[in-house]
Amino acid sequence: MQEIILASSSSSRRKELDRLNFEFSVIPPEVDEDSIKNTETDHLQISRKLALLKARNVSLLYPEAIVIGGDTVASFNQKLLSKPITMEKSFEQLRMLAGQEHSLFTSLVIIAKEEEYIHSVTAIMKMRDLSDEQIHRYVEIDKPLNSCGSYKLDALGISLFESIDCEDYTAIIGIPLIWTAGILNQIGVSVP
Repeated sequence: MQEIILASSSSSRRKELDRLNFEFSVIPPEVDEDSIKNTETDHLQISRKLALLKARNVSLLYPEAIVIGGDTVASFNQKLLSKPITMEKSFEQLRMLAGQEHSLFTSLVIIAKEEEYIHSVTAIMKMRDLSDEQIHRYVEIDKPLNSCGSYKLDALGISLFESIDCEDYTAIIGIPLIWTAGILNQIGVSVP
């Protein structure tokens, strides 16, 4: 079987891809995300460009492999939400999002035999009203410091939401598995 590489440093993406039950290796790509985020204003395009860059970066090193790269960005009131890095910034982001609706854009790229397949999913996320105490408790438990939007949907973060509207719920965790399984089958990787 052809080598499959996940071009990502995200443990959530790794766990999601594991669900498709095939062997793959993980190689974190070296990409300057800020250069895209500082020059592009369309948040969906940011996720697409970053997913492409990540996949292409690793594909250059392993041209015979199937490479999967993805990116997710959160957007609120036309503002890109970055990874908070600190507990304080995580609290601030969640306080701003509490009771509000925001968008989550996930893009995934699969490169195989010099062909590039790209897919994007937009999720409309409605967060519940949250007290400061609930936000503090959540941040302490989940520590979502490396998650855009300051929540981990594959963990306790799902409890923060009132509703999520998107075509494939797995995209909100980082990999739209329905589309991914379809493309992998199309290019010769048997799933399941």
